[in-house]
Amino acid sequence: MLIIQGNLVDIFQRSIYPASIHIENGKIRSIERLSEVLHTYILPGFVDAHVHIESSMIIPSEFARLCLPHGTIATVSDPHEIANVLGMRGIEFMIDNAKLTPLTIVYGAPSCVPATSFETAGSSIDIDDIKQLFKKHEIGYLSEMMNYPGVLLSDPMVMEKIRIAQEQGKPIDGHAPGLRGEKARIYANAGITTDHECYSLEEAIEKIEYGMHILIREGSAAKNFDALHPLINLYPEFCMFCSDDKHPDDLVRGHINEIVRRAVSMGYDVFDVLRIAHLHPKEHYGINIGSLRVGDKADFILCDNLVDFKPHSVYVNGECIAKHNSITFDLETPHTDNYAVCNISPITLDTLSIPSKSEMIRVIECIPGELITKSIIAKIHPIEGALHSDISRDILKIANVNRYHKSDIALGFVKGMGLKNGAIASTIAHDSHNIIAIGADDESMLNAINALIECKGGIAYANGERVDILPLDIAGLMSSRNGYDIAKQYEIIDQMAREAGSDIHAPFMSLSFLALLVIPSLKLSDKGLFDGDTFTFTSLYCD
Repeated sequence: MLIIQGNLVDIFQRSIYPASIHIENGKIRSIERLSEVLHTYILPGFVDAHVHIESSMIIPSEFARLCLPHGTIATVSDPHEIANVLGMRGIEFMIDNAKLTPLTIVYGAPSCVPATSFETAGSSIDIDDIKQLFKKHEIGYLSEMMNYPGVLLSDPMVMEKIRIAQEQGKPIDGHAPGLRGEKARIYANAGITTDHECYSLEEAIEKIEYGMHILIREGSAAKNFDALHPLINLYPEFCMFCSDDKHPDDLVRGHINEIVRRAVSMGYDVFDVLRIAHLHPKEHYGINIGSLRVGDKADFILCDNLVDFKPHSVYVNGECIAKHNSITFDLETPHTDNYAVCNISPITLDTLSIPSKSEMIRVIECIPGELITKSIIAKIHPIEGALHSDISRDILKIANVNRYHKSDIALGFVKGMGLKNGAIASTIAHDSHNIIAIGADDESMLNAINALIECKGGIAYANGERVDILPLDIAGLMSSRNGYDIAKQYEIIDQMAREAGSDIHAPFMSLSFLALLVIPSLKLSDKGLFDGDTFTFTSLYCD
C-alpha cells in the first residue's frame, strides 16, 4: 500500500486539510484527516479541455513527455489536423501512439474534414467514418463544428453528424467566432455544447446564456484569458481552460498550470479555478480520471504551494509518472514510417509573381494575440508590371501552395507579420495544411517553399540562398523525435524569424492561421483569397 500525506485540496467540499491518502491497486482506498499542518499540497490533476496535439509539432507520446510534468493528466484532443492530411489513418496513428503513455487523451471525431469546400485537403472524414470512430472507446465527442453556416442553414450532412453524436450521448464542440444574437442561439440549440473561440466577454456571456460552456483559451497564438477571465467569477460553472494550440517551446515552460497560476494570482477563488481546470472538463467529456475521492483512481499532483502551481510530483493510477519536471517512465520508440505527404515538384520563381492589374489591393491584417484578421485596402506601386512586398509598410507577399497535387499558387498580401528580410514557410497551415509562406522577397520565399517540398514537410526560414529547416516527418505536422529537442530546434528557427523583424509572439503559429478560412475576416486558401465574413472568395484587386 502507498501512503501519500499532504494538505488535501478538496474541490467538492471547498476545503483544505492535512490528510493521509491510502492507495491500493491504483485507487484511493481511504483518506484519513490529520491534525498537523503539512508542507505539501495534494491537488487534482489538470485537464486541457481543447487542444490540437499536432500544433505542438510533436507526436502524442512526446506531448505527454512535456505536459505531464506540469500536472496535465488529461487532454481533450481534436485530431482534425492530421485527419486533413492522412484521414482515418492519421487518427489511428494518434490513438495508437497515445497508448504508449499514462496521459489520458480523449479524442474527438473530426466534424469538418476538410474544414470547408473552398480549400484542398489531403483527405476527408465522411459520415461513415464518424460512425466507425464512435465505436472506439478513445473517441469521446464530436470535434469542433467549424461549419457554423451549415448549422444555421440545417445542412443535411452537418445535421447528420450532430445527430450521430447525440445518438451516442456524446458532447459536441463548437467553433463560432463572433457569432452573436439569434444566429448564436440557433447554433447552440442545434446541440453545440462548447465554444473556445470567444474573443470578447460580451460574446461569451451571450453564449453562456444560450446554454454553452466557454473554454477560456490561452495558447501560443490565440490568447483570450485577458478578455474572458471575469467569467471565473460571473459563471464559474460554465468555464473550462484550454490551450487549443501550443508550440513546443511554450509547452516546455508550462501548460494549464500557468493559466491556473494567473487566475489565482488575480484573486479568483482557488476552488473555482481548480474546478475549471479539472472537474468541469472531466464531467463534460466523461473523462476517466480521479478527483481525490475514496474509490477514485489515484490521480493527483503534489505542489509546494498554491501560488505557482508547479508540481514536484505527478501521480497517475497510484504511480509517480513525473518528478521534478521530468517523466519517470520509459517511452517506447514509436513506429512512424510512411507518414510523410508532399506530392509536388519544386516550384519556379515566376509562379510567385503577382501581375499589377490594379494598384489598390485587399490585404490581410493580423491582430496580435487573435486568430481573427481584418481586411484592409492598400495601394502598392508596381515594379516592372508586378506587385512586390513593401517592407517599409510591413505589407508582405503571402503564398499558399497546394502540396497534395500540382495546381496554381494562391497569392496575396499580409500586414502585421513584421519581417524585414527573408521568408518563413510551413506545412502547418490550418486546416488543410498546404504550404504557406510569407516573405520580404520572392527568392527567399521560393527557397523556403522548395526546401519544405524536398523534405516533405516542416517549417523553414530562408534568407536568400540560406535555408534553415525543422523537418516534421509525421504528415508535415509533427516530429517523432524527443519533444525537448524539437522545442530547442524550434526556438532557434523562431528566433531567426524574430531577428528578421517579426515582433509577434509566435510567428510560425500566426502564419499557420492565415489559411484558416473559418475564422474571419480575410484569409488565403490554396484556391485564392477568401472572405470569412461572407464565406466566399474575393479578388485581390480593388477596382
